[in-house]
Amino acid sequence: MRARTLPSIASVPAAQWNELELGGNPFLRHEFLSALEQTGCVGREAGWLPSHLVLEADGELLAALPLYRKSHSWGEFVFDWAWARAYNQAGLSYYPKLVSMVPFSPVPGSRLLVRRGVDDRTVRHRLIEELIRLAERDRYSSVHVLFALEDELQLLERAGFLLRQDCQFHWFNRGYRTFDDFIATFRAEKRKKALRERRRVQEAGIEFLTLRGDELNSDLWQTVFEFSQNTFQLRGHEHYLNVEFFMSISAALPQSIMVKLAKYENQPIAAAIFLHSDTTLYGRYWGSVADFNGLHFETCYYQGIEYCIEHGLQRFEPGTQGEHKVPRGFEPAYTWSAHWIADDRFRRAIDHFLAQERAAVDEYMASVREHVPFRRDLESQETG
Repeated sequence: MRARTLPSIASVPAAQWNELELGGNPFLRHEFLSALEQTGCVGREAGWLPSHLVLEADGELLAALPLYRKSHSWGEFVFDWAWARAYNQAGLSYYPKLVSMVPFSPVPGSRLLVRRGVDDRTVRHRLIEELIRLAERDRYSSVHVLFALEDELQLLERAGFLLRQDCQFHWFNRGYRTFDDFIATFRAEKRKKALRERRRVQEAGIEFLTLRGDELNSDLWQTVFEFSQNTFQLRGHEHYLNVEFFMSISAALPQSIMVKLAKYENQPIAAAIFLHSDTTLYGRYWGSVADFNGLHFETCYYQGIEYCIEHGLQRFEPGTQGEHKVPRGFEPAYTWSAHWIADDRFRRAIDHFLAQERAAVDEYMASVREHVPFRRDLESQETG
């Protein structure tokens, strides 16, 4: 096997990349990562310089790790600003660092991608060895493998990575046939509140369209993107992505894109952008140009839950943060990352910090579980 880093994912054929074990995750497909590069969402100016690590043999791709050279910590959703400040105060440079994740996408998924049919464990070990060798050779302060899967975390920890846990809020499909089946699992007062939220939107005369990627033309994408961009602007930020990116993945992965479009008096007023695999719905971006009671919850959460039930999807991951999701049927779920720190002194300090943080996250999740809306007689069911 020979290791090399790629300045662009276009350096390998899409067919070879997509033959890797991606777990059905659309964010890991060649088309998605390529669209980020081709539309300028990642690159030197964005501070996300592609440096994908691959293993090859006889000209064939055996394994890969999506990898970026970062000059900042924006768009990662695993916050290490305090670590960077500590490095700076010690007179050391924290940036550049190496980050393995799908840019701007806090979606758990495989990071050690291996081709079907090869010795999975041996190749993954080699990939981790080459990752550490790259970091040591080019004197990176650290390597961060974010939103990785459990089996990968075990391998990374054995190689010297520190594990960090965090919390998101996910919805789990427990065999519901209809939304009514789902809402019937709520305690009476929680069920009344949720149904009242939905009823207010319906009584306001708002209707929803469900659109696949190939059902959105450029004008409609421009409208949907402007809704999303408005959300960023209200928070004082620029959008991570651009409309060209959404149009690109819509053309390349039309069956993986879904948009819920809200209309009032036949005019679009809000939209939520989703991606999905065969098992999971991923909520990404939303925005609106109208202020209706409950519109956000209906567009982003209840419509997504209905979609999962109708299409037999097992899980709904609506993004990061948001305790407001819990009364709508979402439950706390662990997410994990792994961190390799070059400097031994900082490694020890960060290890100590992460142990304290894990205890705090465990306590927080236990507290949140006390507020899930489900009936007490159903609480013994597994939460995933």
